[in-house]
Amino acid sequence: MNKNDYLIRLERKDDYREVENLIRESFWNVYRPGCFEHYLITQLRGNPDFVKELDFVMEKDGKIIGQNVFVKTNIKADDGRNIPILTMGPICIANEFKKQGYGKILLDYSIEKATELGFGALCFEGNINFYGKSGFTFASEFGIRYHGLPEDADASFFLCKELISGYLAGITGEYSPPEVYFVSEEKADEFDKSFPYKEKLKLPGQIF
Repeated sequence: MNKNDYLIRLERKDDYREVENLIRESFWNVYRPGCFEHYLITQLRGNPDFVKELDFVMEKDGKIIGQNVFVKTNIKADDGRNIPILTMGPICIANEFKKQGYGKILLDYSIEKATELGFGALCFEGNINFYGKSGFTFASEFGIRYHGLPEDADASFFLCKELISGYLAGITGEYSPPEVYFVSEEKADEFDKSFPYKEKLKLPGQIF
C-alpha cells in the first residue's frame, strides 16, 4: 500500500447511499443480529452536534472503502463544569480491505484533522488492541467514568485520547454517549427494508 493508493476526503451528499451500504456490510451480524449503524449515520448527519468538517470517506479506485464521523459532546465534571470533547463513530473499512492498515490510516488522519480544529479530547467505545496503536488509553486513566457503569464493572471498552496535551488534567467526571446514538430498533429495521435483503444471524461473540 502506498499513499497514492487511496484518497481521504469529506463526505458529499451524493455519497450517502454508498456510505450507508458500506457501513451496513461492515457491521452486519458483528455486534448483534443485523445492525443499526447504517441507520444511525442518517440520524447523526442531521444532528446539530455532528461535525461536518470531520465527516470523512476513504476512496480507492473510485470506490468508497472507509468512513469515519465525529460528534461534539461533554464530560460532566465532578466540579459541575461541562468539558467539551468529541466522540467518534461509526468508523469502518470495507470487509475486503480490513486488516490491511487502511483503518489506522483513516483513524490517524481524522484525529489529526480534529486536533487541527482545536478539539481537546476524544472519548468513545472501542477495542484497545486496535485504538491503542493510535494513542488511545483507558478513559479511567484520565478519571473519566462511563455513565451507569458500576464501579467494579469492566470499563476496558471505554477509551480516551487527549488531542491537546493536559486538556483533561485535574478533571474527573462522567461521560454519557450522546442521545443521538440511541436509535429506535423499529425505525432502524424499517430503514433496513430499503436495502437488499440480508439474513440476521445470532453469532458467537455478539454483545447484543
